Amino acid sequence: MIKRSPFKYFETSPEITRLAVMLDTVFPLSLRNVHDRLRELGIELGHETVRVWWQRVGTIVVAEIRDPTRDFRKVRQS
Repeated sequence: MIKRSPFKYFETSPEITRLAVMLDTVFPLSLRNVHDRLRELGIELGHETVRVWWQRVGTIVVAEIRDPTRDFRKVRQS
């Protein structure tokens, strides 16, 4: 059985989506703060986009963050 990527229909890369959700998860930031931090990095999107990302892939990213066996130095393509 082929596992579908939860990032399939997003227009941005999975790495940017993971970064936005991680900022919202690890640090006590509001969606607008996450939006501002991403804009400082040159990533233009709306704060509502971050909310949609959190609703769709938030639990997956949190599980990846909490996985002690995961090596974050390796970039995974989804």
